[in-house]
Amino acid sequence: MTRIYILLIYFFLINLVTFIVRGIDKWKAKNQKWRIREKTLLYFVSAGWWLGALGAMEFLRHKTVKGKFLVWFWLWTGLWIVGILTLLILFV
Repeated sequence: MTRIYILLIYFFLINLVTFIVRGIDKWKAKNQKWRIREKTLLYFVSAGWWLGALGAMEFLRHKTVKGKFLVWFWLWTGLWIVGILTLLILFV
């Protein structure tokens, strides 16, 4: 059970980092500062940090309209969800 708790804490923390990074980018957008590259934001999603990104999209209303970005976001998110469900089916 300890390993599961460690993984859950890790998952929570990396997604919190993603949420904060998105919040910083939103602040920069409002204040006309140098922005975080979309590639970097998508990297977080591709690395599995999609839940924090989704939370930021909904809570902060950030990056919710940009078409190409959303296609890549949902592609990576979908792949992660399919992967997680596959692992659950195979090993639980």
